[in-house]
Amino acid sequence: MTKTINHWIGGKSVAGDSGRKSEVFNPATGEVSAHLSLASAKLVGQAVRNAQEAFPAWAATPPIQRARIMFRFKELLVEHIDELAALVTAEHGKTLPDAKGSVTRGMEVVEFATGIPNLLKGDFTEQVGTSVDAWSIRQPLGVCAGITPFNFPAMVPMWMFPMAIACGNTFILKPSEKDPSCPMRLAELLKEAGLPDGVLNVVNGDKEAVDAILADPLVKAVSFVGSTPIAEYVYHTGAAHNKRVQALGGAKNHMVVMPDADMDQATDALMGAAYGSAGERCMAISVAVAVGSAGDALMERLVPRVEALKIGPGTDPESEMGPLVTRQHLDKVRGYVDLGVEEGAKLVVDGRGFKVDRQGYENGNYIGGCLFDDVTADMRIYKEEIFGPVLSVVRAPDYANALQLVNDHEFGNGTSIFTRDGDSARHFTAHCQVGMVGVNVPIPVPVAYHSFGGWKRSLFGDMNVHGMEGVRFYTKVKTITSRWPTGIREGAEFVIPTLG
Repeated sequence: MTKTINHWIGGKSVAGDSGRKSEVFNPATGEVSAHLSLASAKLVGQAVRNAQEAFPAWAATPPIQRARIMFRFKELLVEHIDELAALVTAEHGKTLPDAKGSVTRGMEVVEFATGIPNLLKGDFTEQVGTSVDAWSIRQPLGVCAGITPFNFPAMVPMWMFPMAIACGNTFILKPSEKDPSCPMRLAELLKEAGLPDGVLNVVNGDKEAVDAILADPLVKAVSFVGSTPIAEYVYHTGAAHNKRVQALGGAKNHMVVMPDADMDQATDALMGAAYGSAGERCMAISVAVAVGSAGDALMERLVPRVEALKIGPGTDPESEMGPLVTRQHLDKVRGYVDLGVEEGAKLVVDGRGFKVDRQGYENGNYIGGCLFDDVTADMRIYKEEIFGPVLSVVRAPDYANALQLVNDHEFGNGTSIFTRDGDSARHFTAHCQVGMVGVNVPIPVPVAYHSFGGWKRSLFGDMNVHGMEGVRFYTKVKTITSRWPTGIREGAEFVIPTLG
């Protein structure tokens, strides 16, 4: 019998009430591994009310006690990291080392959240006026929610709920319906760490669940990561319902390769950044901008490397790249490769015909690495996010043209430059219109104590995720001005007080 994955409400597994289910697949084999219960709007409302009931006691819990639960949760993540990575690989398809690395990057945010007593400290000013003091404090919002994507079922949820919970909020997590097992396991581990029931609830579902979250007046803030069209929808819908929203969208990350770069190092960087996780990363490099003579030198090295990619199930220690998450996504990526050929780009390495020659994996969602040369800025394969192992090489005559390509693109998530010249690197970091920038670093994902977020149509909202931006997003500031009886002035005052 295929297992059914339900929901996590009030510290226990809860069956769905809608009667609707979706299939969860093993992308390596193409087989159905589970059925997922899809939440109705009514069930989402039940989870939100449960979180609202848990909020007063949790908000009143001293931050040091919240931190201790996060410490214990982090210990459990370390103990169970192989199990969590296996869950990610089984439903997403990425290789086990890659899955383990993603759990670790999520764990770093939990580590940051353990410092919440210090992070929540306000400001105090003595004697702002005669016998008057003023100070500010940060307080939780209430029920918060996170809507997370399929490509990082451990990391992205842990970019959200540890910060929200540590700040004193309760949380509703709506993970991707494509790979829900790892988020459910995270909820179980957090309960084991000592989190009170109702502080974290998990509802599995589709658009009906998302819309219920966005419309519920008890939900005060929503965090989202996904494609730009959905990010824009979540932002506008949530804001229309008076919610605080951070919605991270799509990307088309460029890596500028200067002629003076170490070409072997640049090639290594592109291979990992373009084809790691089968390109299913919002920080994947999908465009290499080769400046001047860098183009030929880069292609000479890239072609044999892409042709030699070791592709297979994520559980195989030899695999460098696993399958795509679903058959539908595989068809979409293949369609983009077809489109690139129609648009006139030069398909130097064609991975569309790749098959895994291994019994039991013939129906997996595999595609080989694809490499285009002579891509131009008017092509859809350049403009649109493919989210697969497809690298487009664009030739730029000089640095100024390369920078213009980066800045003219509608997405501004991540970018990098490979060069030995400090002046070029400094100019690039100062003038590129992108939120996360790497210098000789191909995937510049900020560490947990900085913040993650793009510019332009890669982010809707004013605040990034995790780091101090996360603390600010999940709290509201209250400022108190206080005078005690010995400082009371006589008589009514009809002008605005100056506290002089």
